[in-house]
This record gives sequence, structure tokens and C-alpha cells, in this order.
Amino acid sequence: MEKRINISTSEPQGYKAMLGLEGYLSKIDISKTLKELVKIRASQINNCAYCINMHTKDAIKNGERPERIFILSAWREATKFFTEEEQAILAMTEEISLIHEHGLSEETYSKATQFFTENQIAQIIMLIVTINGWNRIAVSTHLQIED
Repeated sequence: MEKRINISTSEPQGYKAMLGLEGYLSKIDISKTLKELVKIRASQINNCAYCINMHTKDAIKNGERPERIFILSAWREATKFFTEEEQAILAMTEEISLIHEHGLSEETYSKATQFFTENQIAQIIMLIVTINGWNRIAVSTHLQIED
């Protein structure tokens, strides 16, 4: 796969806007563990090797157990590895990342309200939207995994 354009140099203002979202996300009221689970799971759905590589490394640095990362794509069949709160955010991640299928279902939204405030749900949606944006940038530009 041949590398394509570099968004950060071709469109620095657009790239800076994406970095602004990352700055916002660094301050939201969602734990680092949950953030990384969202980023890894969305990146798996979008087949973004660059982001999977980056966020699995970040998760491990943050103390995540490799076993949970290994099983993450099958979390629905491995619920004992994930708390109910984590399952709720993973369901949101899948439904929002695959928005064209049926959107964020009432069932998933209702489950999320058991664990997250209205403000946190808004933050989670912004987190999911942002990682999906990064995935699309990385995949469409053939961003290469660094050695």
C-alpha cells in the first residue's frame, strides 16, 4: 500500500481543527480506559491499522490488560471481561460507527443513561465521532504504521 497525501501539511487548518477536538477530548469526564476502548473498537470496525496500533499501545501504557484488548472485537461474547459500563460504551461505539445500519438504538441509549450523565453521553458521542474521523483520514491517506 503506497502512502498518499499528508493531511497535516496539505490542509493544516483542517488538521489543526481535528487536533482541537483531541484537546477537548483530553479534558472530558470519561476515563482513559473507556476512551481507549472506544478508540480501539472504532478503529477495528473501520479497519484502521494505524489507529489500532497507536491506541492499543496507549491502552497498555495506561494499564490495560492485553487479554481485554485481544478479545475486544468479540466483547459481546466475552462479557465477563468487560463491566456493564464498558459494554454500554462499546455498544454505543459500534452503533455510532456503523450509523448507516440503524443508528444509535433506543435500547443502547437507554442502557448508557444508567451509567452516564447526559453531558457524558454527549462527550462519548464526540469521542466516537472524532475517532471515526481520524480513522477515515488514516485509511484514505494510507497512513503507515511507524516502526
